[in-house]
Amino acid sequence: MSASIDHRFEGTLREGDGPGGWTTLIVPGSAELFGTRKPVKVTGTIDGREFAATLLPTGDGTHMLPVKAALRKAIAKGGGDPVAVHLVERVS
Repeated sequence: MSASIDHRFEGTLREGDGPGGWTTLIVPGSAELFGTRKPVKVTGTIDGREFAATLLPTGDGTHMLPVKAALRKAIAKGGGDPVAVHLVERVS
């Protein structure tokens, strides 16, 4: 079961610590948006490119969105760069 959502925001890509660290994006207000502090599967776009991912809770009422290398390459952005995000579906 899936649910349509229409949540847009801008954020900054954050590089993980050390080699092999994840590049992530913080989703502000996500615990209120989804009504949970547990992992949430979503689909959407980052800078117009489609993605599917699991938002991971950070413990402070936000979730982090891991951004895969292939997507970063497609949008030509990395840690410290701003991106536009559109979450379109919550996947169950």
